[in-house]
Amino acid sequence: MKLSRLFIYDDYKGTKDYLNTQKKYEIARTVLYFAISLTLFAAGWIATGKRENLLTIVAVLGCLPACKSAVDMIMFLRYKGCTLENASQIEVHTVGLQCGYDFVFTSYDKTYPIAHIAVKGNTICGFSQEKSFDEQAFYKHIDTILKKDNYKETTIKIFTDLNKYLNRLEQLKVLDTDETNTAGIIKTLKSVSL
Repeated sequence: MKLSRLFIYDDYKGTKDYLNTQKKYEIARTVLYFAISLTLFAAGWIATGKRENLLTIVAVLGCLPACKSAVDMIMFLRYKGCTLENASQIEVHTVGLQCGYDFVFTSYDKTYPIAHIAVKGNTICGFSQEKSFDEQAFYKHIDTILKKDNYKETTIKIFTDLNKYLNRLEQLKVLDTDETNTAGIIKTLKSVSL
């Protein structure tokens, strides 16, 4: 198993504290990549006594993945995951529901951080800790993505009030609906989030 598969994306995405764990991973990876390039450069300089050598070229090329990793790190550092207090309250109300934590959806115009999402059938509800969350813009963005994956007629509601969200989770548990699309919608949401 590759080291990167231990931490990244599909397997771990959507779990509680995902963003905080991913931040640590991205910082460590970025530091390691730059350290490798710096070490190669120093080794070449020490071995030949001048900067113009083959290891300098390898070190410069090594900066490409290091810079990409730095961009990923900066993206993760910008966002906060679901707080522990909110997560503990939400967890009580999600028994029997398929859910995910710490989603960050991006579009060309905006970024939509969502602390928690629950899906049942074609019904998606979520909780954002940002009071200024633009629900209409998010609905248009995510509805377009879901339609491309053939999930039509979805209902999406994002709450910024935790108590209203907890009430909606209880309603969602007793909702009588066909749940064949639930796993697929969750997979799509994970694939398009940070």
